[in-house]
Amino acid sequence: MMTLMKRFVASSRLQDEGYSRLLLENITGYAICMLDPEGRVVSWNAGAQRSKLYSAPEIIGQHVSVFYTQQDQQSGLPARALDMARRRGRFENDGWQVRKDGTCFWANTVIEPVYETDGVLAGYAKVSRDLTERKRTEEALRTSEQQFRLLVQGVTDYAIFMLDKDGYVSNWNVGAQRIKGYEPDEIVGQHFSQFYTEADRANGVPDNALRMAREDGRYRGEGWRVRKDGTQFWASVVIDPIWADDGSLLGFAKVSRDITERRDAERALEQAREALFQSQKMEAIGQLTGGVAHDFNNLLAAVMGSLERALKRLPSDDTRIRPLLVNALEGAKRGSALTQRMLAFARRQNLKPEPIAVRSLIDNMTPLLQPSLGPRVYFENRVSDQLPCVIADTNQIEMALMNLAMNARDAMPEGGELVIDGCEVVVGKDDGVLKPGTYVCLSVIDQGEGMDEITLRKAMEPFFTTKGIGKGTGLGLPMVKGLAEQSGGQLRLHSEKGKGTRAELWLPAATDASVSVQRSVDRHIEGQRPSLRVLAVDDDMLVLMNTVAVLQELGHEVLEASSAVKALDILRSGKTVDVVVTDQAMPHMTGLELAAAIQQEWPQVRIVLATGYGELPTQSQLRFAKLSKPFMEKDLVQAIDQALSVGADPERASA
Repeated sequence: MMTLMKRFVASSRLQDEGYSRLLLENITGYAICMLDPEGRVVSWNAGAQRSKLYSAPEIIGQHVSVFYTQQDQQSGLPARALDMARRRGRFENDGWQVRKDGTCFWANTVIEPVYETDGVLAGYAKVSRDLTERKRTEEALRTSEQQFRLLVQGVTDYAIFMLDKDGYVSNWNVGAQRIKGYEPDEIVGQHFSQFYTEADRANGVPDNALRMAREDGRYRGEGWRVRKDGTQFWASVVIDPIWADDGSLLGFAKVSRDITERRDAERALEQAREALFQSQKMEAIGQLTGGVAHDFNNLLAAVMGSLERALKRLPSDDTRIRPLLVNALEGAKRGSALTQRMLAFARRQNLKPEPIAVRSLIDNMTPLLQPSLGPRVYFENRVSDQLPCVIADTNQIEMALMNLAMNARDAMPEGGELVIDGCEVVVGKDDGVLKPGTYVCLSVIDQGEGMDEITLRKAMEPFFTTKGIGKGTGLGLPMVKGLAEQSGGQLRLHSEKGKGTRAELWLPAATDASVSVQRSVDRHIEGQRPSLRVLAVDDDMLVLMNTVAVLQELGHEVLEASSAVKALDILRSGKTVDVVVTDQAMPHMTGLELAAAIQQEWPQVRIVLATGYGELPTQSQLRFAKLSKPFMEKDLVQAIDQALSVGADPERASA
């Protein structure tokens, strides 16, 4: 524009003066004016009037300095501008200009000297353009960029930084410094792949992330990242490509966040959900197992009782039938042992807790245990004879220790050392399973193959086994676990692949009071057994028939009832009864409810409660003896003896 104007002015003698003036007057986007050699305005176009608000008569003759701010006037800028234009042929700058009304606008100003054909200075051509809006836009952009930089630098929870198109770090915020540990001068210029693990770098994860960002417009991912000190954290990562106006790739914006705590919390929640599901599953399996075992116990009671009766009535010199009956009875006993395992898993077996000296118990087991372990396994009993007694069922503890020992043997196919050790532990506060008190921890330790983490988690699940088909029921450890928990203790497993296993059986220690009670009971069951009138009650006719037969062979007079209601009818008919032997699980009225009714009306009648379950509802006011199903003749005899001892000792609540 300036060159065009000069051309018009310099060749004014060759051009039509009116045409040139018309052209300049109609330019409104630029303020164009002529100055004389002293800097006074000699011409004024429409653009100058629009931007500076002066009319031509108002401004012609005024010095150019009137357009400058007071500060610029005091600094001598107008005079310097003219001097520089004359000496250098051009002056240009951006600065504030003043309108007639005193308002300022940002202008780009160009001043060039104009000479006559003889070289004499004719004056100056001055062209200005109002750039206020552009400056405001630039200032807004600059402010926005500054605020953005402050924002990015102020963010400490996110690592925000730029990468060039090859993946090298070009800037670094405070959040990146805090999370990854690098100072800006340590990391700028380094490749971002050093934040990845060695395995990820080998698999090309960093390069794939940039490729996906370029191709898909964004990359999102999570994974382990490495800090400057070598520690790792779980990061959520977003990478966006940055494109130039011409479509070329400038680089990448990368945002990372440390979400290790959130990931750990989510995993803990998932594990809690899994544990809850597992607990619910175990409870459902336990209820199903307990119900099946109870019904099977009734069948076994009839089978075992009938076989025992048949053997007693068969001539002792019979060699044709007796072996078959003995074999059948042994098979039934194995079935009974299996149901006991199922009930132990369900924590519903019938236990006979008593004080047990652990060292003596293991010593008594050794003659049976050592041959079962085989010649390649060396067994050592390290349990001290000073260890307190435990309160548990002797037979069940023997079975549990035998089971743990057999598992240890199977884990050492090439042989090794098997140790049973024990210690006394005081639990000071409730740990979720064990109540506060004194416990004896029996440890069965092997040098076997050990278990990995997955196998260890499943080891106590029912029917889970690592043994071959037909070599394990998968009920061994669940049985031990159920026994321990039903006895008020716990089974704990510690194992590592290739480093053996330590199975800990925690049982409550006996107190002096519990030992004295047991001795009192032992005294009561001694002596001669009288002939009694016994009422047998069971809704299962197979079991009832067997119970009646056993009682009759023991010399007792027997009355029988197929329900609790019929039993009460017999008692209310006036018949004298010494002992009632009743099943617990009966429809309409349970054995426990029948016992409560009997003790209310006939307190002198003694009660034997037969059940396949170990846990009965609490009835502290009732006194009865428990009989585990299935039972043999000797078990029934002991139960009746205990029932009679209950009557002799008012402090005895149950046997």
